[in-house]
Amino acid sequence: MDTLEEINLKGFVDEYIDPTLDLFVEIERLKKEKNAVILAHYYQEGDIQDIADYIGDSLGLSQQAAKTDADIIVFAGVHFMAETAKILSPNKKVLLPDLKAGCSLADSCPPHLFRKFKESYPDHLVITYVNCTAELKAMTDIVCTSSNAIQIVESLPKDQKIIFGPDKNLGAYVAKKTGRDLVLWNGACMVHEIFSREKITKLKERHPNAKLLAHPECEDVILQMADYIGSTTGILKYATNNLATEFIVATEAGILHQMQKDNPNKKFFPAPPNNTCACNDCPHMKRNTLEKLYLCLKNEMPEVTVPEHIIARAVKPIERMLEISAQLGL
Repeated sequence: MDTLEEINLKGFVDEYIDPTLDLFVEIERLKKEKNAVILAHYYQEGDIQDIADYIGDSLGLSQQAAKTDADIIVFAGVHFMAETAKILSPNKKVLLPDLKAGCSLADSCPPHLFRKFKESYPDHLVITYVNCTAELKAMTDIVCTSSNAIQIVESLPKDQKIIFGPDKNLGAYVAKKTGRDLVLWNGACMVHEIFSREKITKLKERHPNAKLLAHPECEDVILQMADYIGSTTGILKYATNNLATEFIVATEAGILHQMQKDNPNKKFFPAPPNNTCACNDCPHMKRNTLEKLYLCLKNEMPEVTVPEHIIARAVKPIERMLEISAQLGL
């Protein structure tokens, strides 16, 4: 087995796996043996979603894991998600199948640069989208999700000056919906920035009754076309509850697995990107595989840790968001 230093360089445990092993059976066995819970974001590959105990959005998964009596959390997602799980469950061991499963959005907002940005607006309250690093959360007043960002902003006095980060597209959408003049950090998710208006238009011509569902991390040119704008959970619910039978989905393609499972009689098409790639997969999310998940659980590494002083500060804006959400009945 790799040394800890080698794991940090590679991002995952590299070990021979007997090809005759049924990984689904082995993962279930190890999960019971180690009192572990497996979380999978909607953007993970189908096999990982199928083996997970909980599937969902990043914050919701961390909240779910915090309620369990598990000793180990295996987070099949990206690094900032595992950090959030550690913030909410500091006494649990948190594992990530591949340490290099990062996030283009989180990476677009280096904490040391954001700190200088924040200092330029000393009278502004800071709201950050949950899709950011633990260090960034520690510099935040209130965290928000894509499903409650509008309500969080609207809950504040109209004269309250606000910095919103790190996603400029989500921030612009919130500003448009609330009428607030937000100071936006210039960050974005690589997946949600590549959708092609022209190609989506052509796809809609072939499927004229299809509804376009878009995540608010998309650029405004895509959001203007959308029949529904919402979080991954919101998109799933809309597809299930709406009478339409065809949907074009402008978010990471992994979500289509769950959408199809929940709605076997409906058709789902991934929104085409600008580039020549036929898919809109997140390369960071897809670093996690069933094999890496198995080795991660077997060897209890790679482990994601967050310094105690960061946890103490980063949990406060999350708690503030939950307080506001409870007051608003969200």
